[in-house]
Amino acid sequence: MDIRILPGNIANMIAAGEVVQRPASVVKELMENAVDAGADSITVAIQDAGRTLIQVTDNGCGMSPDEAVLCFERHATSKIASVEDLSDIRTFGFRGEALASIAAVSEVVLKTRRETDEVGCEVIFADSRHLSTQEVAAPRGAGFSVRNLFYNVPARRKFIKSDNVEMKHIVNEFLRIALTRPWLNLTLTSNGKDIYVLKSAKSLKFRIQDLLGSNVVDSVVDINTETSVVKVSGYVGRPDCARKNQSNQYFFVNGRYFRSPYLHKAVMNAYSNLVPEGYSPSYFIYLEVDPHTMDVNISPTKTEVKFEEDNVIFQTLYACIKEAVGKNSFGDAIDFDLEGAPEIPVLSRSYRESGPVVEPGISYNPAYNPFQNDGFPSETSPYSNTLGYDNTGVPSAEGPVSGMMPDIYSGSTAYGKTPSVYGQDEFASERAKFVDRRDDYGKLFEDKILPSTQVLIVKGKYIFTPVKSGVMIVNIRRAAERILFDNYMKNASSERCCTQASLFPVQVRIGAADMYLFSECRDILEKFGFDIEPQGTDTVVVKGVPESYSTEPDSVEKLIPDLILALSDDHVSARENMISVLAGRFAHLGAVNSAPVRTPLEAQRLIDDLFACSNTEFTDSGHRIMSVLPEDDIAGMFR
Repeated sequence: MDIRILPGNIANMIAAGEVVQRPASVVKELMENAVDAGADSITVAIQDAGRTLIQVTDNGCGMSPDEAVLCFERHATSKIASVEDLSDIRTFGFRGEALASIAAVSEVVLKTRRETDEVGCEVIFADSRHLSTQEVAAPRGAGFSVRNLFYNVPARRKFIKSDNVEMKHIVNEFLRIALTRPWLNLTLTSNGKDIYVLKSAKSLKFRIQDLLGSNVVDSVVDINTETSVVKVSGYVGRPDCARKNQSNQYFFVNGRYFRSPYLHKAVMNAYSNLVPEGYSPSYFIYLEVDPHTMDVNISPTKTEVKFEEDNVIFQTLYACIKEAVGKNSFGDAIDFDLEGAPEIPVLSRSYRESGPVVEPGISYNPAYNPFQNDGFPSETSPYSNTLGYDNTGVPSAEGPVSGMMPDIYSGSTAYGKTPSVYGQDEFASERAKFVDRRDDYGKLFEDKILPSTQVLIVKGKYIFTPVKSGVMIVNIRRAAERILFDNYMKNASSERCCTQASLFPVQVRIGAADMYLFSECRDILEKFGFDIEPQGTDTVVVKGVPESYSTEPDSVEKLIPDLILALSDDHVSARENMISVLAGRFAHLGAVNSAPVRTPLEAQRLIDDLFACSNTEFTDSGHRIMSVLPEDDIAGMFR
């Protein structure tokens, strides 16, 4: 076995695999360097989601020609000079790996000038090799142009996702820098189009509003506390504004973004019993600790931090948020609607002088018998508001009928035919079709012949109905999920989809990062019945939703974050699989938000639609929909 020292360019390419994972990694490193250089204005320009160009320009301190070349060497840094400095990190960068890693997998041009220099210099690197240095005119600061990322590592380049996905990651990195320093002037453009143009903000709250909108700012409250270990400040969301997706959740320590499942648990514990299961609040939490009590050198991307007294920070954060949530009254206010209400007279002490108080009389017919019936309803029938069934459980011509004929097995409501339009012969014909179809179901599912109204709804969650072998129990939500999934897959494979248009389009601000998700999957959303159009760089307009969803503005606004959650995962590249995955997620979402089943007829419609599905036993995710309790097992319970 021969042992050798790797060439510098190969070692840098290996290091780049840890530091530069995608175009967003380059944006992060270059923006952090600009902040460390003392810049108060940073511009980021992107072409083709970073594949062809990432350009970051700042007005920081700049570099001399020698420094401009040296900064691309591995472990070249101005941040630390001794071992002691490692325990007192107050800047973003310190290891000197970023520029060396970027230059190893791309073509880099750096133009820079210091305030004291008359002219600047241009340095060109590619494949970790210094190609040229020359004098050029340049403004104060530094400007990096990174072209053809991963051009010399084809295996890495092919793993770059679509433009919309990569731009979403770039926007997220931009937001993390913008949220730490509201005084910076920041600009982000993509293919010549402005995404963010941020001026210096008066406060952090104004910066959050500029980035995420006033609706986010209006839904948070301040937190502020200080101990000998940590100072906590920032904002946390109101419990009633919690959402299923975990967007707008940020931890910062000493101006550095980091991830911490441990501290996230402290936040969620503070909201215990205040938000529904599966929901979480927004938060923007800023910690300040002594740099000597934390370690930021535990991952190449510097997104993980280790605290010396993490348990104290956990308890302090929990108590701080608990106090803020408790101090602000989040109980629903009682809002009495007085419009249309009768006026209550103001009575004086002498109101009895106007006359005695007369109680209102009740008029009724003592001869009325609600159990009497004169047969099939007619225009002269006084009993047209009841619905009769024969011994098969099927609406019969001999029993009283409401004057409206429900088409139970169609899955839709065909109400509206009056007795004068719906005659005896037509009624008998519809009843025959009903029985025939029920018999067809009996052939397919031998033990599941369902009398149409012999059902019992238990707590709005389950349907109990007799079958030949015992009692069948149906999970209502899972049945709805199966029905929706089949409908979505049918719509996705056809040219027509069922969309109910909103009377008034609803505007929802979702942020620039999530806009790329909708752009990526807009055509698929249309196949499922969503009519959503982009407006500007961070807002969508909802013009229509699938038939199973509500078109009320409040419901639509709550729906969009759920859609973002469904779209946010990195899907498999095969389009058929993506459609199937999204159909399953939307079906689950639609079933959770579907109208409750309250009456036997609604229960029967659900069962009929379920029996028309490709699979009546299991949901798309493999959860059981129905179960049969055998008659022998029921009898055994009473032995």
